[in-house]
Amino acid sequence: MECAEAALHRLCDPAAEVSAHYVVGGRGELWQLVPEEARAWHAGTGAWGAVHDVNSRSIGIELVNPGPLDGLPPYPEPQMVALERLLDDIMARWNIPPARVIGHSDMAPGRKADPGPKFDWSRLARGGRAIFVGERGLGPATADWEVFARACGVMGYHAADVGGWPVVLGAFRLRFRPWASGPLSATDVALALEIARRHPCVDAPALPT
Repeated sequence: MECAEAALHRLCDPAAEVSAHYVVGGRGELWQLVPEEARAWHAGTGAWGAVHDVNSRSIGIELVNPGPLDGLPPYPEPQMVALERLLDDIMARWNIPPARVIGHSDMAPGRKADPGPKFDWSRLARGGRAIFVGERGLGPATADWEVFARACGVMGYHAADVGGWPVVLGAFRLRFRPWASGPLSATDVALALEIARRHPCVDAPALPT
């Protein structure tokens, strides 16, 4: 949406059949629209780990940002600070580990692209509010789709209903390598392996040694 008012209007319109627990504005404003213990309609079709109804097992946070409508602007500092405070509260209240803080693009690759390439996941990770792994010091790897798929599956990604692992690669890069493009690379595979080893999804199969 183009602004907070438009987003709030849509999220509170029963005819739209979309809602979220929280909305965080660009100046740090915070609106709670749905109680945390209630189901909101923010995720739609998608999956993460063993969860195939994400709406029933998640707390949805929407960030006011026009995204592709305005050339993908960055997320303002007051908004990020408000988000960090909100995440601290929610994660403590529900005992949510950092690896379970994901973007809509993670649980619905190809269908959802938010929060997008300008979102600072590494900042959240430095505060223990999400996970992020850089490319320095990665182990050796080759551009092997089977290895990439296995590692991404351990992380929590699903490919069966989204068009296959090439679509997941787009979501993976959006989250961890937004500057990357082109075919699957050895760096993609090495990074996926490292993330899977460090941060396996709590209900996904373990990565073979």
